[in-house]
Amino acid sequence: RPSGCRDARDHKLYHGIRDMMSFAAALLAGFLVEATVSWPMAVFRKIGHPVSWIGHLISKLEAFLNRPSHSPVRLRAYGTITVFLVLVACVSPAVAVSSVLPTGWSGVLIGGLLSWPFLATRSLYDHVQAIALPLARGQTDQARGAVSLIIGRNPETLDDKAIARASLESLAENSSDGVIAPLFWGLVFGLPGLVGYKVINTFDSMIGHRSARYVHFGMAAARLDDLANLIPSRITGGLFTVVSGRLRHAGKVMFRDANQHRSPNAGWPEAAMAAALDIRLSGPRVYGNTVANEPWLNGEAADPDAGSVRRGLGLYQRVMLVVALGLGLIALLERMTNA
Repeated sequence: RPSGCRDARDHKLYHGIRDMMSFAAALLAGFLVEATVSWPMAVFRKIGHPVSWIGHLISKLEAFLNRPSHSPVRLRAYGTITVFLVLVACVSPAVAVSSVLPTGWSGVLIGGLLSWPFLATRSLYDHVQAIALPLARGQTDQARGAVSLIIGRNPETLDDKAIARASLESLAENSSDGVIAPLFWGLVFGLPGLVGYKVINTFDSMIGHRSARYVHFGMAAARLDDLANLIPSRITGGLFTVVSGRLRHAGKVMFRDANQHRSPNAGWPEAAMAAALDIRLSGPRVYGNTVANEPWLNGEAADPDAGSVRRGLGLYQRVMLVVALGLGLIALLERMTNA
């Protein structure tokens, strides 16, 4: 291969790495803003939230294209078209904005503010904390009401142990979906990657499940979400094992049990958290009137309780600290290479 081709390829790789590192500072800024103030309710009341805007667009297209009279083949095609259209509609503005972002601290500030709504560091903590507090006080009904906001199963069937399991499973899975995955794709593709991932994840949460209405129409959304979370979910599980203080045991359980989960990705952070806290997660659960006999993760351990949820939140905070330090290190390296 001519040396000029190698030089051009190396030059493009160098600038690709530089671009990734340059957006790390903006991601760190957005991460810190969300970790501090979440998304204020006053702002939500006035303008909503970018994810709710994405959801509204998905709902409109789904209502128009997802007709019971269509054949399964047509529904799968229309579902794929819907994913494509919403991705183009949302990612195109992000590409345009990225192309005109200024350099220096002003670019970091603007990029951070644009990244802020696509991360869920504080909001995830607050949702699980809202379950942990009444659970610790023995207020089961209040804990059921709080957990119903973040899970799809019937909360009326949950006792205290099942509520604790559900909250920790949500904390583990959404650590990947709500924080690590958007940061990962933001590092790889900048603001368009961050927005694109959030579109994919919103699709999956809305239509990516196997109900009668979405089993065909939501197939493309579900498969794309599985692909987008393949690496981040394993990174998240690895982070839980590293900060657990039980690295060897947590890693062993994660690699042993992760693939038993119904999801190709959620089992990694959930199994790691189960081993880190020495509790069992997953297992049988009720969706509507249907009992799903799911296998246990770290099944030899005891059921979690309110104290387990509190320790899970502490584990999550340590992971977020490591993530913030990692983003800061990448941003610092970028500054040094530009000096």
